[in-house]
Amino acid sequence: MSETTDQTTSNPPIAEQIVLITGGARGLGLSLTRAFLREGAKVVINYLTSEDSARQLAAAHPDRAVAIRADVRDRSQVEALFAEAAQHFGAPITTVVNNALIDFSFNGDARPHAEEITVEALTAQFQGAVGAATNTSQIALAGFAQAGSGRIINIGTNLFQNPVVPYHDYTAAKAALLSLTRTFAADLGPRQVRVNMLSGGLLRTTDASAATPAEVFDGIAAGTPLQRVTTPEEFADSALIFASPWSRGITGQNLVVDGGLVKN
Repeated sequence: MSETTDQTTSNPPIAEQIVLITGGARGLGLSLTRAFLREGAKVVINYLTSEDSARQLAAAHPDRAVAIRADVRDRSQVEALFAEAAQHFGAPITTVVNNALIDFSFNGDARPHAEEITVEALTAQFQGAVGAATNTSQIALAGFAQAGSGRIINIGTNLFQNPVVPYHDYTAAKAALLSLTRTFAADLGPRQVRVNMLSGGLLRTTDASAATPAEVFDGIAAGTPLQRVTTPEEFADSALIFASPWSRGITGQNLVVDGGLVKN
């Protein structure tokens, strides 16, 4: 079944979109990049440290992908990224996927507990989640206006509802990003900009979850209706829903993709 396009609100099919994926060269970001490329989108692969992976991926899709380095916490670098992407494709970015994760390892045994977490750690994750998403979302608006619509997909976590591990800094920052998702959705809706969040649990397996013990994966799988841990590929496919015209009536929502572990 092909996507339908509502021309009255300029909701193009994925194959006609230019998609920015922050942190798009490794881990979950790599799966997101591959999913959008598979559906025919043009993709801006943002990276900070994974240059080789980003450039190899772009080289494999020379007409539809470009790799651009930028620290998305730095507004001037984000401005330069958007300018380079528009020059490369001859059109503005029309969809933003805020995926980049700054310096975090999903290993509950190695994370600071309540009596140990620092304000500095909280601030660092807040800047990496909320600060970066604010930069990309605001700078995207001019291009969205030119295109007649836009889509922002923020990557969250099911730890909002199920805080079973002491990822205090990560979870607090993503919770703030959920609030920003909803307030931006309300503010930008009249401009035909849809803002949604896609939240997963532990994924099997990404760079960030590589340190997670096998017994943790097995315990999570046993607690889900599907009896398995969601893969990065499954999660990435769900992101396509929010980019597609099929979701043109959806904004301000948080879709949990974790095999049914958490009921939203």
